[in-house]
Amino acid sequence: MRIGIFGGCFNPPHQMHTQIAEDLVKKKYVDKVIFVPTGNSYQKKSLVAFEHRIKMLKQICGGKEYLMVSDYECRGNLVYTYQTLNYFKNLYPEDEICFVCGTDNFNELDSWREYQYILKQFTLIVLKRGGDDISKISLKYRRYNPKVIVADIAENFISSTYIREKIKKNKLDEIRQYIDSKVIDYIVHNQLY
Repeated sequence: MRIGIFGGCFNPPHQMHTQIAEDLVKKKYVDKVIFVPTGNSYQKKSLVAFEHRIKMLKQICGGKEYLMVSDYECRGNLVYTYQTLNYFKNLYPEDEICFVCGTDNFNELDSWREYQYILKQFTLIVLKRGGDDISKISLKYRRYNPKVIVADIAENFISSTYIREKIKKNKLDEIRQYIDSKVIDYIVHNQLY
């Protein structure tokens, strides 16, 4: 089985996140996607508590067996991507663990801790963002001979920042098309953002 590890803040999770995961499975890039929200120790402005983000992610997964949510990065101190990928490699030793990332993260990967290890040990499933040239980005990593799969998935420009701004201004009708109604209800009920 091929498992895609999809990390991020998911602050809040929205339909682009769901669509990416669904398309990765539907187009057979992976058999399963595991959402891994960053822990509370990840210093980012406006990041709501991990417990809320994980509950919202579980809502968008809707009980589908091929979509899962992990609380791995909320088990203590700051966790780096290579540690998360290792965790899943050990948890699923018979399966292929893939790191799902956008071209923006792929381009910055060489600034990440143990990026060489990630490139050598894991398959990267790269999602095109904007006008990024994946082949040009790949050139700087060629000495590591990485296994990179460019996913043919339609770009979507929904932004969690945009959604948070609309929530703050109580303009929920303007974001209903981008975010699951259960997630909106959860946000309103818990007075998030």
